[in-house]
Amino acid sequence: MLGTASQAPTRQRNHNGYLLRWDDEVILFDPGEGSQRQMLHTGVTATDLTRICVTHFHGDHCLGLPGMIQRLSLDRVPHPVAVHFPAGGADYFARLRHASSFYETAELAVEPIDTDGQRITLGIGTLEARRLRHPVETYGYRLVEPDGCRMLPERLAAYGIVGPAVGRLLRDGHLDLDGRRVSRDEVSVTRPGQRFAFVMDTGLCDGVYALAEHADLLVIESTFLESEAALAAEVGHLTAGQAARVAAESGVRTLVLTHFSQRYADPRRFHDEAREHFTGDLVIAEDLQTVQMPPRRVPSPG
Repeated sequence: MLGTASQAPTRQRNHNGYLLRWDDEVILFDPGEGSQRQMLHTGVTATDLTRICVTHFHGDHCLGLPGMIQRLSLDRVPHPVAVHFPAGGADYFARLRHASSFYETAELAVEPIDTDGQRITLGIGTLEARRLRHPVETYGYRLVEPDGCRMLPERLAAYGIVGPAVGRLLRDGHLDLDGRRVSRDEVSVTRPGQRFAFVMDTGLCDGVYALAEHADLLVIESTFLESEAALAAEVGHLTAGQAARVAAESGVRTLVLTHFSQRYADPRRFHDEAREHFTGDLVIAEDLQTVQMPPRRVPSPG
């Protein structure tokens, strides 16, 4: 969590900014002002970045882009860095990219989002964008890992499958053994892939639920409390209670609330309101906090 404030930074909270490290992917979401400096405290460098995702072009979600883009060139990042953003904001992106004079050496793979449900294939899974409800064009993102399988030792033992034969069965999907073909499905169960969802500025809409569905980790805005629900609806934001209800109804495992209005001095109020609706793991985000993905779900034998 590089920053957890909404609209304006506070003494305790920087403008938005979120880093996701997933195997070889290091994705920077919504770099607001100060994101480059906040990264100095995390151990993540510009060279580590593989991708930047912008939900929309309100300043608190994108005014850190010029510095981050220039830093890629300053550090001579040797690999392409993909950048995703709402296609309708292409002019804003172009202005931010060239906001001041610098010698551009980094390679940006500019890949705008122009379709609700657009998918980008990554080495670790699929990055999906869904349209949200906000006064400007806005997309949320989720990363979905492919399902795998978990071999069941007791079933392998029943067939006498040991050693390298297990690897062949896993690779080929079947194994011919003593005149009988044993399929991988007979000795394994599906291991659901993990899911990460990122939902920023939006009112309640279908896109919020589509992103949150069965997420292992959901990072979601909760700008307001329920006492300002009418204002939240008017300006296209969520309350802590709404975000928590989405998580509960969508089967989320770990819920991270962020993007807090500066009008609230006590973050415990967000916790208390969310806890009325959501019983899973709950995090009220703080700047420079690290949140781990929950352990993989353990599938049970059928």
